[in-house]
Amino acid sequence: MVWLLRMMVAVAALTLIAWAAPLALSASEPERVEKRIAITFDDTPRGAGAFLTLEERGPRLVAALAAAGVRQAAFFINPCRLQSERDGALVRAYETAGHVLADHTCSHPGLSRVSAAYYLADIDRSQAWLRERPTYRPWFRYPFLDEGGHDSAKAAAVRDGLTARGLTNGYVTADGYDWNMERLTIAAKRAGRTIDMAALRDLYVETHVGAADFADGLAYRATGRHPAQILLLHETDLAALFLPDMVAGLRKAGWTIVTADEAFDDPIARRTPQVAFANGTRVQMLAWERGIEGSRWYDRTDGAVADRLFAQRVMGAGVAAAAR
Repeated sequence: MVWLLRMMVAVAALTLIAWAAPLALSASEPERVEKRIAITFDDTPRGAGAFLTLEERGPRLVAALAAAGVRQAAFFINPCRLQSERDGALVRAYETAGHVLADHTCSHPGLSRVSAAYYLADIDRSQAWLRERPTYRPWFRYPFLDEGGHDSAKAAAVRDGLTARGLTNGYVTADGYDWNMERLTIAAKRAGRTIDMAALRDLYVETHVGAADFADGLAYRATGRHPAQILLLHETDLAALFLPDMVAGLRKAGWTIVTADEAFDDPIARRTPQVAFANGTRVQMLAWERGIEGSRWYDRTDGAVADRLFAQRVMGAGVAAAAR
């Protein structure tokens, strides 16, 4: 009887401990990763695309963002490209819809091709226009993601110039080279070739979800955490047509869409990677600085790979028909 009584007391004690202890994840249950991403657009206002007029594309893009539930995107503006009241109305429509504006230089020069003085003067021209806008944010994004390349003195001079102007780097972390897909689409349209629109949509979605996932994995290897990602898009017909599908694809892959304000408040916004070649995404440069082995480049930012996928999947039906 004594041994039975002792066993009952031990079981009761273990039960109390189990109730009091927090529930632990089993070894087979994966850790929950919070994947956050913001949507940004470069080169506003941008030239005509393959399918929509400029007057059509702006409202379609605003509606696409609303349909996708994107509360706040960021548009990086080139004010020197504002040629008409139509262009000004487009920018105002983005602001009215709750989106924010930031600086992408006035005329879109590549820093490696011009002097630091010329570059900063071009930024001053864009700032003269942007600072009056109601949704302006003091973020500056380098055209071509070119922060000076191998010229460390020029890179430092421009960084100092940005600081003096109260600007911070409007960096990118995830890039699917949507501009290249747009270029291929325009060329196919002008050539009168048959474009498989469903395949184009699927490739667009798949490419950008893949870019986000690649950036997240590389960022974790470089920083030990999952920072808020910033996706680079351009103001294109493809975005106006397929953005709701792309956002749905991101959410299906576990991503939460956050505002640009939230994303640019991530700790990596305060990092300035010290690398020998200042060009590319913030995540790529952090990985290089850390000496991470393996490719730092998403495979679909390789022109040959991207062009081949477009030809095979979007133009495949036309190629097969021509062969017959």
